[in-house]
Amino acid sequence: MKHILILLPIALFFLSCSKEVKTPPIEVEKLSNKLPHTYLIRSSFDELPNFDKENYDEVLYQFKNNCRTSKAKKIYGELCRNLSTIVDAKEFLTTYFEPYMITTKEREEEGLLTGYYEAQLYASLEKNEHYKYPIYETPNDLIIVDLSSIYPGLKRFRLRGRLEGNRIVPYDTRAQSKKGKVDANVICYCDSKVDKFFLEIQGSGKVQLDDNSTMYLGYDNQNGHRYRAIGRYLVKIGALELKDVSLQSIKQWLKENPTRVDEVLNYNKSLVYFKQRNQGATGALGLELTPKRSIATDRKYIPLGSMVYLKANVGDENITRVVFAQDTGGAIKGAVRADLFLGSGDKALEMAGHLKSTLQLWVLLPKEES
Repeated sequence: MKHILILLPIALFFLSCSKEVKTPPIEVEKLSNKLPHTYLIRSSFDELPNFDKENYDEVLYQFKNNCRTSKAKKIYGELCRNLSTIVDAKEFLTTYFEPYMITTKEREEEGLLTGYYEAQLYASLEKNEHYKYPIYETPNDLIIVDLSSIYPGLKRFRLRGRLEGNRIVPYDTRAQSKKGKVDANVICYCDSKVDKFFLEIQGSGKVQLDDNSTMYLGYDNQNGHRYRAIGRYLVKIGALELKDVSLQSIKQWLKENPTRVDEVLNYNKSLVYFKQRNQGATGALGLELTPKRSIATDRKYIPLGSMVYLKANVGDENITRVVFAQDTGGAIKGAVRADLFLGSGDKALEMAGHLKSTLQLWVLLPKEES
């Protein structure tokens, strides 16, 4: 959903980890217009862990899908336009791309991987005693100001608010929206305010309606307030230990403390608005996400559409594979940082809720531009 995003991740609950390396990073000057803030170390395919075990045909299929978007075409140019002539997928990758390890300005080459999933909700198109928590479309009175027209250096920033007289004021927070009338269409009413909150965190979801039909929702906008992690709030008030924070432990605490649910949820003033989609979980790139092939990243460092190689542990599995930056997220900050899409269902939820792994990333860039 990237995630703000956009798919918003479970990653928000954790601290990043890092490790000092001896090799100083270098900026690739020829790529400064595409990755101006990213520090890279030149690498090779021989140095990518287990690259010889990759499913190259699947990677090529995903690359072709990625190239349907303008952002991927901007990065990979002719490589996106000449895909019909490719015979050997591995040869294509090793001939036309060069890997660069992503590091930080402080020379850290290890970061943090977390996971997210497609949320499942139960809802009705009509409000009643059981289904009473509204999921809104973008409000009609939400104003979005593009600051780049005045300040080019702020091209990644948007000012959100509403008109009060002739002034733009901050839009209602989560708590204020619950008390007042929201000038927005209601898509549906769900049966759990906690599940609704985690739909916002994930950024997209599958909704089972009470007439047995299915609806897909995806991120459309947010109220402009900075995202704040409720996991950190629970640690701050002594409800949970930092080491124990996960999606599961947060949900369990909220279940055991129903009178404090609003207090905890309202700590995050950010509120997400949705729109109906005709496909499953969709990232900020506009493509349907692929489990364990799609990641959310900080687009300041890894642009949407980038092809990336990832090394981390997911559950009991050591993951080394090509993934694609197809989403973003409010909690995904930094160069060596990613949120791995894990799919839908109980298994994906379980894995995403506990995933916190040391991460290494390499970006695969066109050779002629490196």
